[in-house]
Amino acid sequence: MSFAARCRKETHLSAMQIGLLSRMEAVFPFLADLVHGDLKAYVPAAKEGFFLLAAHIHPHTVYMAGAKETGRLVRRIEEPIIAEAFQAGQAVSGKREWTYGTMCDMHVFPILSEGRVLCALAFEVDAEKLLIEGYPRLLKAARVVLLHAQKACDLAPFAPIQAGDGILITDARSRIVFADVAARRIYRVLGVGSLVGCPLYDRQLTRHVTRETVERDRPWRKEIEAGGLILVRREIAIRDGGTLCLRIVLLSDVTETRARDEALRIKSAIIQEVHHRVKNNLQMVASLLRLQARRASSDEVRLALRESVNRILSISVVHEYLSKQGDEAIDVQEVLGHIFGLAVRSMADKGFSIRMACNGERLVLPAKCASSVALVLNELVLNAMEHAFIGRSEGLIGLSVKAHADGWLLDFYDDGIGLSKDFDIARTKSLGLTIVKTLIEGDLGGQFSIAGEAGCGTHARIILPKMQPAPIA
Repeated sequence: MSFAARCRKETHLSAMQIGLLSRMEAVFPFLADLVHGDLKAYVPAAKEGFFLLAAHIHPHTVYMAGAKETGRLVRRIEEPIIAEAFQAGQAVSGKREWTYGTMCDMHVFPILSEGRVLCALAFEVDAEKLLIEGYPRLLKAARVVLLHAQKACDLAPFAPIQAGDGILITDARSRIVFADVAARRIYRVLGVGSLVGCPLYDRQLTRHVTRETVERDRPWRKEIEAGGLILVRREIAIRDGGTLCLRIVLLSDVTETRARDEALRIKSAIIQEVHHRVKNNLQMVASLLRLQARRASSDEVRLALRESVNRILSISVVHEYLSKQGDEAIDVQEVLGHIFGLAVRSMADKGFSIRMACNGERLVLPAKCASSVALVLNELVLNAMEHAFIGRSEGLIGLSVKAHADGWLLDFYDDGIGLSKDFDIARTKSLGLTIVKTLIEGDLGGQFSIAGEAGCGTHARIILPKMQPAPIA
């Protein structure tokens, strides 16, 4: 249930008041991270003598034990500091029992509208364990952000802060008044020893910057290179009537992340190039076999070579797909479409009309089984085109995919002449079906069966065990 839905259900707040609080909820995770403590939003409940705990957020910047209690009704008598904030209409601090025998610091900021307290935001922190020099500056900044969030302003810069991010806070003159350990560590690498008291744009702080990139739609976010580091700098200037109140500057060291991204990009490019070259080599082999087929004097040899060409090109289709997608997975229905097109061009007689249909779930399989699946589909298509439509001028080939308890059920079907009564797959001399059965049961670990009545078409059913990734809608 959303914050707004909880308030509509459990309080007497108006739609406008709930809308204001819902808008401000966007900054709650940022505030919890900034203050390094649990954030709890208390709203007067419709039930007399109770508060609604409308939101409970754990910070990313410090570990906080205990489960979230969002949506719980709390007796007013159990939260005297919250009750005092509602009554006084101003910030209140004190201590409360956190767990049995353990106390924590509690800082409560009221949210007012037209002189009435709508909500009280409580920050529960363990200041003794945090040991953050200048911690009151964080609380002051949180209160300024809270007042700022009540206005119709852009809240996008107030995304959550991650553990390890450096935090700088300046005063109205852009002079640094707070710098946490992470920020000091980053600037120490850049050769800056002292931060507090320095102007934010001091030459000493910026002289190591070699590159700076600003995004048009996010001018408050920059990526800079300095002293061998790659930093993402988020600068939040909070103003009141055009006058600067303070700045919050967040620094994220993404040097290792960018290096990993670059390594993955290079690896992906190499893999794509390998797939592209394999595809080209397979197509060259197929061309050589086509030349051989043209010179063959026997119809049987020509047919065997044409089938071999299709088998090679079906594998080529997979490598072409992977070289373009840059993804180690294949869409089975899409690969079937490519293989179907190849088979029609090389096997179908002039004047014969063949259609393809796919229905059911989209099936995406890992690339490790792509070649086997492509060969299976190729053999089934070739087998259907060679045997299913004898004496006919048109036909239909289809694939239906369904989720199965232990995997996926693939039903490859045609509307052809069907199978003879004495057909037995165990005694068949068809090389294509032998290849299909071997690949499915041996390589893919699945099950294969084929059935069909005379004049009613044929169904080749395949059960594949679950592999990652799964089918997509």
